Amino acid sequence: MEKEQLQLTDPELRRLLEERTADLQRVKAEYDNYRKQVRRDRMAVREIAVANVLRALLPVLDTVDRAYEHEPTTPGLKEVTETLRAQLGSLGLQSFGEEGDEFDPTCHEAVTHHVSPDAHRLCCTQILCPGYRLGDRLLRAAHVEVTGPRPERNHDGAEGHDIGERDSELPSRPRAGPGDHSRPRALG
Repeated sequence: MEKEQLQLTDPELRRLLEERTADLQRVKAEYDNYRKQVRRDRMAVREIAVANVLRALLPVLDTVDRAYEHEPTTPGLKEVTETLRAQLGSLGLQSFGEEGDEFDPTCHEAVTHHVSPDAHRLCCTQILCPGYRLGDRLLRAAHVEVTGPRPERNHDGAEGHDIGERDSELPSRPRAGPGDHSRPRALG
């Protein structure tokens, strides 16, 4: 039996076929874009979930590190420390903050500022608490002591406020009252 080929000589039939073909191509392109968007959304949700879990585990890591530094090292403590670091590292956790690093306010939190007349830039002189990041995402700033020049005068001619000065010298700020919901609150 011979196959008969459909002859599209009728202009109306040809136009309908082209319309349907264009419609199918458009629907296929929309579906491909939808699949790509769903894949990106899933990756974003995964990254946020991993970041939240890692951020919640940072106090545990700090406690284990303090115990490792201040307690006699036992095989069990050493194994727990190494395993915890390895597993968190496998999720992408990276620590940062070294003595001698240039102070960067985007990833360091200065706890104390020591003035040194011969310094030309702010330098981290002691790491009080390491900082952590996940890829480009900052999970926690490194808490550091910095040494550097005296803060420059601001545009009013007043000298800048040294980090670490007594709190009584700080300008007072209005405190939030019971009806003020502008301050974040801990849940639970």
